[in-house]
Amino acid sequence: MLAATAAHAGKVYRWTDRSGTVHYGDRAPDKKQQALVRDLKVIPVRAEPGAVARLRLENQQGRTLAWVDNMLDGPIEVSLEFGSGSNLIGVPALPARATVPASRSVLVSVLSAADPTRDGGSELRLLTVPGNPNARPRDFDYRLPLRQRAQRIDQGYGGTFSHSDPQNLYAVDFAADIGTPVVAARDGVVMQVENDFDKAGLNLEKYGGRANFVRIVHDDGTMAIYAHLQESGVLVRPGQHVRAGQQIGLSGNTGFTTGPHLHFAVQVNRGMRLVSIPFRMSAMPGMQATRMRPSMPPR
Repeated sequence: MLAATAAHAGKVYRWTDRSGTVHYGDRAPDKKQQALVRDLKVIPVRAEPGAVARLRLENQQGRTLAWVDNMLDGPIEVSLEFGSGSNLIGVPALPARATVPASRSVLVSVLSAADPTRDGGSELRLLTVPGNPNARPRDFDYRLPLRQRAQRIDQGYGGTFSHSDPQNLYAVDFAADIGTPVVAARDGVVMQVENDFDKAGLNLEKYGGRANFVRIVHDDGTMAIYAHLQESGVLVRPGQHVRAGQQIGLSGNTGFTTGPHLHFAVQVNRGMRLVSIPFRMSAMPGMQATRMRPSMPPR
């Protein structure tokens, strides 16, 4: 049985100090170090999406405790399942679901051999979905998520280019130049970020799931996603409380996209199924807003 955490790094920094010692790190030298650094180089590394959860197996008196560690600063739901040819039984029986609070661990099942005389390994699969399945969305008037005077929507609810699946059915794509300030549309806690991707394209297999984004969980369990941010364009950290109107990032053009824009959606977990929900949004004084439409052509 094996559990692995996805690698998550978009670049590696290499520098030499005054004594000639070479250093490597996933962050650039800080201001104090920079005075002692020469020959600073950035080595690009293919970024992978960060892990949502980790399956941790602990042996105890002939049994195996299957723990799930939540890597996010917001709740998740998990389902632990057997793979093919498994020689295990679980208490509770698998598939077993559990809700794991932010940055916490939960014992999902206690595993033991179904047939102690049988040789061979067993496979486990861990499925994860962000959000608490017991979320109860409240009616809320969201503010516009971009700090720019004129607002234009390039793709609205049910857009045929990329808003036809449950996660994105009620998403809205706002036109935005790269580097436009992105602000929180509602108070909440930053539960998940991606910040290291630098490319975009129309190859879904290559670029799907490789957009920079900020996910914010609200007090009613709903979550707002702000996606396609520019590389290093996330300006908040997981666990941080943010207020509506506070800048959280810079818009960009990363992931599966035809051009620069901000993808915004409000989502909930409906029992191991992430879905988007309709929302209300009003312009702030002095802003011009475009009315949301059921479907608009892709950008």
